[in-house]
Amino acid sequence: MKNNTKTRFTSAFEEDVYSGLTSYPKHLSSKYFYDKKGDKLFQDIMNLPEYYLTNCEYNILANNTQEIADAFTGANGFDLIELGAGDGKKTKLLLRYLTDKKIDFDYLPVDISQNALDELEGSLKKELPSISVKPQQGTYFKTLERLSDYNSRKKVILVLGSNIGNLLHKDAIDFLKQIQEAMSPDDMLFMGFDQKKNPQTVLDAYNDPTGVTEAFNKNVLERINSELNGDFDLESFFHWETYNPESGTAKSFLISKEKQTVTINDLALTVNFEAWESIHTEISQKYDNMIVEWLASQADLKVTDSFADEKHFYKNYIFRKK
Repeated sequence: MKNNTKTRFTSAFEEDVYSGLTSYPKHLSSKYFYDKKGDKLFQDIMNLPEYYLTNCEYNILANNTQEIADAFTGANGFDLIELGAGDGKKTKLLLRYLTDKKIDFDYLPVDISQNALDELEGSLKKELPSISVKPQQGTYFKTLERLSDYNSRKKVILVLGSNIGNLLHKDAIDFLKQIQEAMSPDDMLFMGFDQKKNPQTVLDAYNDPTGVTEAFNKNVLERINSELNGDFDLESFFHWETYNPESGTAKSFLISKEKQTVTINDLALTVNFEAWESIHTEISQKYDNMIVEWLASQADLKVTDSFADEKHFYKNYIFRKK
């Protein structure tokens, strides 16, 4: 029986693992892929030829740097707040341009991974030492509660990598509403959305032949083993990807190859798996203009501009308050 006593858990990780593995169907959040090893695996994924998202967005930012930077700039400077900053590879294109033009701005990178923030801050000190960097560790939702405190000048909220794609539409609308509520009239949101395309292209992006994506997904099991004293046998699970071209939803699963029992000692939890039973780990939503404009309208935002790569695989949109 599931224990709902809140004092049982000492961290959100413990609570979410317990809840996810005692649910039916089983699920674990993709945000727990990320620790030092997970960060490195995701950087490896971004360099895979099949994972088109990074190169597409990088090219958009490289080919439209001046126009995007001009949209960001405010009369009294601005605060650039990036949700899910990661290694900052793409953002540095904009940061370098803004620095070269001596534009007044502060950069506030936000990430759930303290390791990623430490590495980003270290690299910026070497590459762009004049930038004012104020890292913020935490989830998007916790950070959004603090965003409205930045109201003395224009805010530009940056969300790259189609991170919104990890949310179902209902949750994406809630996320956009929280951003909208934290925005002042002059503020703007610059967000990346992966577009609908050939379904095979999507499947290949999340199921590479070298197995890096599989290792990334399995890292959540490794974290349970190391941080919660679990005994998952990683070799008895495999990664499986699906894509529904109608809804635009790609889903990742870890599938149990056999009937087995897993013990997580720190949670006093025994988890039984049937052969071929799944753990749902991630969604990666794909979009078109109509869906993006609908999401925006539901959150009292409006699309004022967009930038696409040559193949129209990916788009970055500018949103403002209605």
